[in-house]
Amino acid sequence: MKLTMLGTGNALVTECYNTCFVLSDEYGHFLVDGGGGNTVLSQLKKAGVDLMDVHEIFVTHKHVDHIMGIVWVIRIICQNMKKGTYQGEANIYAHDEVIGLLKDMAFKLNKKETQYIGDRLHLIEVKDGEEKTILNKKVTFFDIGSTKAKQFGFQMIYDGGKVLTCCGDEPYNECEEKYAKGSDWMFHEAFCLYGQRDIFNPYEKHHSTVKDASELAENLGVKNLVLYHTEDKNIKKRKELYGAEGREYYHGNLFVPDDLDVIEM
Repeated sequence: MKLTMLGTGNALVTECYNTCFVLSDEYGHFLVDGGGGNTVLSQLKKAGVDLMDVHEIFVTHKHVDHIMGIVWVIRIICQNMKKGTYQGEANIYAHDEVIGLLKDMAFKLNKKETQYIGDRLHLIEVKDGEEKTILNKKVTFFDIGSTKAKQFGFQMIYDGGKVLTCCGDEPYNECEEKYAKGSDWMFHEAFCLYGQRDIFNPYEKHHSTVKDASELAENLGVKNLVLYHTEDKNIKKRKELYGAEGREYYHGNLFVPDDLDVIEM
């Protein structure tokens, strides 16, 4: 399994792309979120991931910086289904609000290829605690208990029992403990450095700092922590600065990826 970060930034970044990523192995690719626009297509190309080979997609929530790129993904997949250059079917998983919004946007904004939606491109509603088999692995979707827009994360069991938990882009909620505790890998947002909280005001936006996420991972016994959904003012030294602050509080393996970084898992 490998993780390819297509984007690592928060909603308003301009020096990197919005947070979205791909999990890949011999069974295929699993795209999680799409960022805020058609840059997702460019990022996939740069990463060497052919969208024609992507058949499993998950959208965490309806915020613009996560869902709008998926509209482009739907458009391109449907166009290529029509041309005969996309083989097989595509599955897009999300909770009910996101599925409703994607259907509405797809049918209003892209009428030419909507015949494939519900036929070969499936918009699949998932509920809290529901399990699906994706890339031949058990994936459990869960409500993260957001105080803003309804949002789901997921847990994936892979490689004979390793646990990967994606906590979305908001601070950890106790309802996630049964999925996150003891995870081999945990993906968590870190809006900014704790030392710069007075500059970026993460708590007002209901986000975490590097310190917060790192302390959490330490307390949960997480082996590997990936931090994303950050500000971009420190982009040139982000890896160095975030890594230094995080390692004060977390003693596992800490990753602060840049866009298009690949992490072997």
